Amino acid sequence: MSAEQKHPLAHIDRDIVRDILQQGQTDYNLAEVARLKIRYHNFPGARDIQHDLDLILKQWELTEDELFTKVLQIHAEGKVYRKKTDEDEEDWS
Repeated sequence: MSAEQKHPLAHIDRDIVRDILQQGQTDYNLAEVARLKIRYHNFPGARDIQHDLDLILKQWELTEDELFTKVLQIHAEGKVYRKKTDEDEEDWS
């Protein structure tokens, strides 16, 4: 008998998934979905989060492999989780 477990970060991740569902596909959200897919892979619980991650991929018309390929490309550019600095701002003057 396998018991459903509660992930210690599920309450935070639930909010992240909710925001992603509202915001749609961005480089940051692609990276977050990939990160959460890895976190909850084979986790015996948090079925609602796992379901919503699958729903997001379906809405974005991506397979898990396509997601990871895109995220590898995003990380290769190295800016998805970096905080913006003044040097990152475009100068339109």
